[in-house]
Amino acid sequence: MRFLKYGLGALVLYLVFLVVTVPVGLVWQWVPKPQGVQLQGLDGTLWSGRADRLTVAGRRLESLTWEVDPWSLLGGRVEAVVAVAGDVQGRGTVSYGLSGLALQGVRLESPIGTLVGNRRLPFRTKVTGEVQLNLAEGSQGQPWCDRLSGRILVQQLDVNNQYGAFPLGNLAGTLSCSQGNLKLTMTERDNRIGVAGTALLKGNMEVQLDASIRATVDQPEAMANSLDFLGQPDASGAYPLRYSGRLPGF
Repeated sequence: MRFLKYGLGALVLYLVFLVVTVPVGLVWQWVPKPQGVQLQGLDGTLWSGRADRLTVAGRRLESLTWEVDPWSLLGGRVEAVVAVAGDVQGRGTVSYGLSGLALQGVRLESPIGTLVGNRRLPFRTKVTGEVQLNLAEGSQGQPWCDRLSGRILVQQLDVNNQYGAFPLGNLAGTLSCSQGNLKLTMTERDNRIGVAGTALLKGNMEVQLDASIRATVDQPEAMANSLDFLGQPDASGAYPLRYSGRLPGF
């Protein structure tokens, strides 16, 4: 009986050794491929490795690396520190378990053009600028999240379309989760163009905007001249910004 126990223990250790050391490229050949996801230049193992390129829905991430914490398995989840380089740069802790995906200490930076990709925006709109995302924590839920805490900053945002040029400058907002929906809250302190309010991203890419905008000396001329088209301002001089429907461009 003692030899059987030792034999089973040795077998378990050997299986763990195989899992730890198996090349990640070999594993990727075996597993079913998620639609729209491609990995190239794989090197290392499941526990510590890298990929030269990850393509998701036509958007590319360069130099993806990961380091899995083996102790996380004792808690019924897989947790790894993941980093990317290239046009999109970032680092954070990603975990996956029975409750789904969770994020912690995530920081990402990317040009807006990389995020938009080849998607056609309404009114022949072109946007440029840099996006910086900082998430203290977040977890998966329905339709999007169970919890979320973070900030987003868009630097030197320029919007050009058939109605004119809109150099909007720097904008920031607070990210949270509201009944499973992604919520962005912006105050007038977060921008120089007088915008304040909330935007909810619901399931099926439906967005609900409940905000306002007031005239400021820093607004682009084309924007200031268009405020009257939004309706009558309230007693404080704020014009309503309301929208409920499909997220434009999606």
